[in-house]
Amino acid sequence: MATKKKVKAKAKAKKTTAKAKKAKPAKKATKKTARTMKTRKPNAAFMAPLTPSTSLGAVIGMNPLPRTEVTKKIWAYIKKNGLQDSTNRRMINADDKLKTVFGGKSQVSMFDMTKLISKHLS
Repeated sequence: MATKKKVKAKAKAKKTTAKAKKAKPAKKATKKTARTMKTRKPNAAFMAPLTPSTSLGAVIGMNPLPRTEVTKKIWAYIKKNGLQDSTNRRMINADDKLKTVFGGKSQVSMFDMTKLISKHLS
């Protein structure tokens, strides 16, 4: 019986050493210096104030705004008036003010909306 225990102990020892050989050493974490980390600058084209047309001005106001702020105000208007389609959330149901902005379309996808709005900015 003592020999069977020794054989089992040797087999167990071989398995643990095989596992130890397969394990790779952990890599050291590299430090990023301040020179490699770049701060991101905003694109000047997005921040340039653009004047909305009269039909778009009825929705967001006539003050010149950057393109990003125009999109924010359009979404605020859509959410305030509940114009997002309840079944397909990607679609926007236009009311009378937005119909003129969307070129007479009663329903527009949110991806086409930015393309249609850009025609009303100068």
